[in-house]
Amino acid sequence: MRVTIAEVARRARVSKATVSRVLNNKGDVDASTAIRVREVIAATGYTPSARAVGLAKGRTQTVGMLVPGLTWPWMGDVLQGVADVLEAMGYGLLLNTMNRGADSLTQFARHVSANAFDGLLLIEPPDTLSYISGLHESGFPMVMIDDRGDHPGFPSVATSNKQGAVDAARHLLATGRRRMAVVTGPSQFGCTRDRTDGFRSTLEDAGVPLEEKFLIEGDFTRDGGREAIQPLLEAGVELDGVFAQNDLMAVGVLDALRAAGRAVPDDVAVIGFDDIPIAAHTQPALTTVRQPSREMGEAAARMLLSRLAGEPFPHEPHIVPTSLIVRDSAP
Repeated sequence: MRVTIAEVARRARVSKATVSRVLNNKGDVDASTAIRVREVIAATGYTPSARAVGLAKGRTQTVGMLVPGLTWPWMGDVLQGVADVLEAMGYGLLLNTMNRGADSLTQFARHVSANAFDGLLLIEPPDTLSYISGLHESGFPMVMIDDRGDHPGFPSVATSNKQGAVDAARHLLATGRRRMAVVTGPSQFGCTRDRTDGFRSTLEDAGVPLEEKFLIEGDFTRDGGREAIQPLLEAGVELDGVFAQNDLMAVGVLDALRAAGRAVPDDVAVIGFDDIPIAAHTQPALTTVRQPSREMGEAAARMLLSRLAGEPFPHEPHIVPTSLIVRDSAP
């Protein structure tokens, strides 16, 4: 059976509080008493639990995480990356979503007030910035993953959104595409602006400017991708390439092209962004920019744990690079 602190205290003829003070190298224990306690610890093989050590240091050994919800296709990979790092370091994870709006935020705030976790990882949910900013300004340790709103003051982990879009544009240009459309994400997101800038600037440098009518805002859903591209197809516009700024919208674009009788990739090449599992199983399989979601979760967890261990946060975002995955929709 596991030796307890109570057993150590009984054998050393001291209180549990005295054993705790010896374990934490407090200087207020008589030297001979401290030696006796350490001899009992060595003889019994006692090791304090991670939770006991955490409580003695004023820590919970738990990290909080706040996300909009769990239905986003790449959320599971982010969470797995976070969990892998935390579990390896003996930390627990307290996960909060914003599925119930204001009620969810109230519950999360109660956890903060109760000191239920030592630091926070977050993917910014809607309508939480004011509260989150207040926590950040108070000095609460936190790391933002995938800084969609572009908040440079927050420690963060992101991916190379602009370079990923550059790679997509270069690939389409290299395959001879010249009349291209872009289905963007919501305009308020920093990743949307970065992906749009990277794609547009690459086309301009190649002397193939992107016409404004070919830049259509979507909403990161499959239906949104289909609805965004449909007016161009119904108008008979002769596109030969589409860059959709996430894979779900790219699948919607494939749906619309199929319904309009446009062959992919012979008539129109399509590139997405994210490399979620469905990307390899569409018809045809989707060429896409891989967003390293699991690696982003791992990097964010390591950054936060380093801060909790006394290291300063880096001054710049930690960037995990994207990579172009070439499949049949844009070979």
